[in-house]
Amino acid sequence: SKFLNICFMSQGKAGDLAGVADDNDGAGLPLFTFVDENIFKKETFLAFISLLDNYESDTGEPEIVTPEEELENHKFLDSVIKTPTMKMAHRYLVRKHLSPEDAADFKKQLYHIWFELYARRGSSKPDSSGFEHVFVGETRGGRTVIGFHNWIQLYLQEKLGHIDYKGYRVNANSPQPDENKHILALQFSWKNGIKPKGSIFIGVSPEFEFALYTLCFLTSPNERVKVSFSVYELEIVCHHYNQKHIGTTYPVLVKYLNA
Repeated sequence: SKFLNICFMSQGKAGDLAGVADDNDGAGLPLFTFVDENIFKKETFLAFISLLDNYESDTGEPEIVTPEEELENHKFLDSVIKTPTMKMAHRYLVRKHLSPEDAADFKKQLYHIWFELYARRGSSKPDSSGFEHVFVGETRGGRTVIGFHNWIQLYLQEKLGHIDYKGYRVNANSPQPDENKHILALQFSWKNGIKPKGSIFIGVSPEFEFALYTLCFLTSPNERVKVSFSVYELEIVCHHYNQKHIGTTYPVLVKYLNA
């Protein structure tokens, strides 16, 4: 998948936050300095962005899906299934006997995996879905951000002033990030909660992530899947919920080959 024209400032290293104290902020400036928003006019981006305001962020708060929101879910799936990226993933899954060949049946499978609601830990009523957790983000107990592994949501929420980027996180295999690297481990606060450590792709399309995560869920649920492309060696962490739905999934940089 082609990376988009985006500039960001990694700034300082994040601290080990136990709370949301501002003095632990390793980054005084926003993460994103430039995003060419013309890309958001593309069909999959438009359909994806329309879903981002459809959820209650607090786990424990039951989700109510309106007919309009259900229509938006279907519109997003329709747009994604048409892309070369998702068609390639579909062909592979059919060959492996993991997905139905019929496009309508495949769409039903995707809806089931990503959009059907389930009750997260500590909740008695359906309050979450794979899509909400991975792409939109949730809060637990008002203090902790869980999920939230998507750069478009991060950019749009930061633009609205709802995100405070706290800095990047590195290990021996992942050097300091810069605008030429397209996976970032980071720390941020959102809606009065803290995300102590998160990992996201930067500058990829919704269909790229949706296809990749669907592949990993169906081929190796509840495992770390090794993935290599361009100059990146990654592991995609993928956990299921009751073998039926995506619980969480996100990328972890194992090695940057040009480091």
